[in-house]
Amino acid sequence: MFNILTDNLIRFKSDDGEIVSASLPEVYAALMEDDIAAFPALRPHQRHAWHAFLVQLGAMALHNAALTEPPSDADKWRNIIRALTPEFPDDEPWRLVVDDITKPAFMQPPASSDEREKDYKSKNAEDWITPDEMDSPDTAKNHALKSRSISPTELDSWIFALITGQTTDAHYLQNPAISRISGKGSRLAFSLTHSTRLGIHIRRDIVALLSRWDLIGKDCGTTLGGHPLLWTIAWDGKEQLSINELHPLYIEISRRRRLFERDGLIYARRASGNTARISGRDSLKGRTGDPWIAVNLSKDKAMTLPKSVGFTYRQIATCLDTGDWELPLLCKPMKDERASYSPMYLVARGMAPGDGQNKTGGYYERIVPISHKVKMAMSQPESDSAKDLGRIAKERVDNLGKVERVLKDAVVTFIVGGDNIYDKDRFSTKALNALRNRKEIRLWLKQLNEIVDYHFFAELQSEFEVEQKEERQTIRDKWLWNGTDGVIDHARCILSDAQNALKCQAIQRYRACANSDNLFARNISGNRSGFPDLGYTDRERRE
Repeated sequence: MFNILTDNLIRFKSDDGEIVSASLPEVYAALMEDDIAAFPALRPHQRHAWHAFLVQLGAMALHNAALTEPPSDADKWRNIIRALTPEFPDDEPWRLVVDDITKPAFMQPPASSDEREKDYKSKNAEDWITPDEMDSPDTAKNHALKSRSISPTELDSWIFALITGQTTDAHYLQNPAISRISGKGSRLAFSLTHSTRLGIHIRRDIVALLSRWDLIGKDCGTTLGGHPLLWTIAWDGKEQLSINELHPLYIEISRRRRLFERDGLIYARRASGNTARISGRDSLKGRTGDPWIAVNLSKDKAMTLPKSVGFTYRQIATCLDTGDWELPLLCKPMKDERASYSPMYLVARGMAPGDGQNKTGGYYERIVPISHKVKMAMSQPESDSAKDLGRIAKERVDNLGKVERVLKDAVVTFIVGGDNIYDKDRFSTKALNALRNRKEIRLWLKQLNEIVDYHFFAELQSEFEVEQKEERQTIRDKWLWNGTDGVIDHARCILSDAQNALKCQAIQRYRACANSDNLFARNISGNRSGFPDLGYTDRERRE
């Protein structure tokens, strides 16, 4: 029932604006022809889960069929996908609803016996869940997206919710996290693409995996003879699979979910369980060979986003340091991409953990254009060029950190009425740090970061593109301070805005402004806290 290989269950919007309902093979064919503009039922936080599913499934199907190029014919896609599950001639793994609990359904593992059907039964009618409630738990809560807002008649919503919930989730109540992440948050993604068009990006990633088949999951314990589609294996909630039983591109499941038909509509039920499907998650730390996940080499674990923070310039620039980070396989250009001088795009996607229990920190996505030279550096992480790129990125982040600290102390000086905040008899280290961490201080620093973030990578690449040391230094100095839109210029303007916006006794305002201005100028040009060779003076800036 509801076979995604044969039935038109997935809606997409073509380039001419027409809404088309198609089967999964027809979706693949349209993507390969770059004829899909969007999937109307796909919500933003589901983008990578759907992208990764299509790429992993497509690459495994093509490799299994000994094909090196993705076909543009739906019938060929149908045949090679079916060939992944020859033990199920009735396409059970590709049907949304299968009445026999001992057989798999799409992204729904089978049980070992009919008796396990009771795991999914309940007298409480509210246990019937809708697509958004079966989605990633963080986003299923009302604080993120309104729950029960998607009709169960939207069959593609079930497909996207099943894939997202099963392949991206972190730990939630008694449900363990997926194997491909470390800690909290969700499955992140970094990859390169020639275009942000859906079909071009998906096709590129499939071809990239096929061209580097022997490198997928290298040294992570997976094996090419392992299980590719984990929802086809019986699971009663306790049994575990080890990483060496899995295919390098395995599509996992992390929850026991089952779809049922009732009165012509589809609903879902959960089965409880607190045992992870894949064992050894604590020791794996997300290092499963996922071709989209960056790995922190110093901590030996997969990348996660900080709480409620997206892909800021700091987050992405940090990954350019090849000494501490290993970029994922799909973030490295292929042979023909290295030969071409065309620029590419770095696409980053993921969900950040929130501050509270089961509260999302939000979905984040960022697209960064990268030049040919940067692309080449990313392809050779051990090269001098890659190390040079990482050094420049680190230095610029450190430079911004200095400006932040100077701005922070200048605003604090204004808040305390112009007093000397470095007088330890007046302000202990603990008291000063408490002032520095006040909410209003963080808001002004956030404003600076948002301004700098907008042009950070364009400015970084401008410096990296030139070879002469003196020319690079000139570019860096102008980026820091040029009298109009340098980092220090923006910080000084923000200080002025803070002085106008923050409360201060009228009798102290002149003193507070003068002393915070002087502290800013002194620290910016100071030997320890600033840039003594820059030649900055506040008087020159004002003139």
